[in-house]
Amino acid sequence: MNDAEDSVPLEERMARLGIFEEDLQEKFVLGSGPGGQNINKTANCVFLKHLPSGTHVKCQETRSRAANRIRARELLCDSIESGARAGESEEIQTREKARRRNRKPSARAKRRNLETKRRRSEVKRRRGKPGDGD
Repeated sequence: MNDAEDSVPLEERMARLGIFEEDLQEKFVLGSGPGGQNINKTANCVFLKHLPSGTHVKCQETRSRAANRIRARELLCDSIESGARAGESEEIQTREKARRRNRKPSARAKRRNLETKRRRSEVKRRRGKPGDGD
């Protein structure tokens, strides 16, 4: 997350991304891992799913359920933003690939192709027909 995103309140960031509380499915599950008995017997791990996009995150960074709820929403925003950026970069890559494919070859590439063809034709020309020279 960059500094600009740190200064934007979570509610504004969610609204900008089109994430609304009614679109979220939130579950609390038992935690696991290091942290003693308390972490294993309290449901402070937050599972958050954004229904329209199908994106889901799981957060158990702190022992506090409230802090994990906030952090899960931040992670969800990060995940949706990175997905949007990935879609944009994929579109740019597709456009660039088409541009490269349609570009005319350079003079050096033409020379190299002609040289390769010349060498290949020389190899083929040296081949004899069956029964010749044996």
